[in-house]
Amino acid sequence: MQILSPQTVSASELTATVQQNGYAVLSAAHVAEWAGCTLDALQDLSPSWNNMPPDNYLKDGGRYRRRLHSSFVFERKVLAQVPHRAHWQSVDYNALHGGMERWFEPMHAATVTSPAWAKLLTALANTASQVHGIPHNKWCIEAHQFRIDTTDGIGRPTPEGAHRDGVDFVAVFMVNRSHIKGGETRVFEANGPQGERFTLHEPWSLLLLDDTRVIHESTPIQPLAEGGHRDTLVLTCRADKFQDAEPSA
Repeated sequence: MQILSPQTVSASELTATVQQNGYAVLSAAHVAEWAGCTLDALQDLSPSWNNMPPDNYLKDGGRYRRRLHSSFVFERKVLAQVPHRAHWQSVDYNALHGGMERWFEPMHAATVTSPAWAKLLTALANTASQVHGIPHNKWCIEAHQFRIDTTDGIGRPTPEGAHRDGVDFVAVFMVNRSHIKGGETRVFEANGPQGERFTLHEPWSLLLLDDTRVIHESTPIQPLAEGGHRDTLVLTCRADKFQDAEPSA
């Protein structure tokens, strides 16, 4: 089966490409340049994907997803982690898992206090402001570490199907692919016929999406050998406030 590689752009082209197309892909080397850190520093984060707790909220009965989640605010050029909170989406954006508070275990302190971590989130917030053309936005960032495995023979990176996340920007970092096939990324115009498909395969490459303009999904993965899995870091970036459940009347 042919694997389609994405067309990448340079770090300096990222903002303009997202403004034009609604998404862009950076190679790992350009991610390091964009974040202002070394590729080794990014790769030092990768072991934290091992031994994560299972996602106990999967409504399809699957056991294929492990997950950690933490939240941050970037405001006035300062990044700060906020008290641990539930992840919530409306059913308008996630028909499968929307409408409920999902309390995942928080990310490890060693991860979120690493210099590379702060640089990644700062680069995302700065790029979001550049794309929007508003230099001093308050950005509410949710970070999700995902491991999709093939324990049950198949793993679904996006069990909800093609979707938007209900935020302004979504950054998907490919952390690792091991002994799998599938996991093809598909990006579509939210209000048009155009779309593209490719497979993120380089560790620490990045797909940056304007969530207001495009819909995305990843196809299921299947094992090529025992222990097959796919690790990603997903950062969502929303102006002014987090998505939270509306208080009941």
